[in-house]
Amino acid sequence: MESYPALYENQSDSTKQQERHYYLLSELQNLVKDLPSSFQQRLSYTTLSDLALALIDGTVFEIVHGLLEIQHLTERNLYNQRQKLHSEHRGLKQELVRKHKEALQSCKSHNLAVLRGNQQVEIESLEQRIKDEQRMMDEKIVVEMDQKVVDQQTTLEKAGVPGFYITTNPQVYKLEG
Repeated sequence: MESYPALYENQSDSTKQQERHYYLLSELQNLVKDLPSSFQQRLSYTTLSDLALALIDGTVFEIVHGLLEIQHLTERNLYNQRQKLHSEHRGLKQELVRKHKEALQSCKSHNLAVLRGNQQVEIESLEQRIKDEQRMMDEKIVVEMDQKVVDQQTTLEKAGVPGFYITTNPQVYKLEG
């Protein structure tokens, strides 16, 4: 007779899980309604139902939360690196301006035109160096963020989350995001 309560408990758990599944499926369907039709077509009822099933126990939420924390840390780190580079560049510009002022103050008038010409070349050279370093930093940031996307896709795919796989297709990025 003691097995009967366990049977009812399992039915209750099963009923709760089914209700949770329908609730999550309904919420996902409501979210999909707000998407452009091209995305809606890619999200079949089966995909949404499988996604709702994957969300039931909360594991996927924990995984996504962890991935989000990693992404935020990466973004903050890359932002700080870019700010540091910007500060270094500002310091280089200030140092060059200081050096040029000193040179102008000690320059003889007959050498002034040559000095200003040389200073203009130095300024242009520094500006080009700064532009190149900023471009390289921005490219590094894009590569690192692209790698984070691949890492996130891999993690979610391995966790069995429907609709997630490694891709570089921007349309799929939007759908997965």
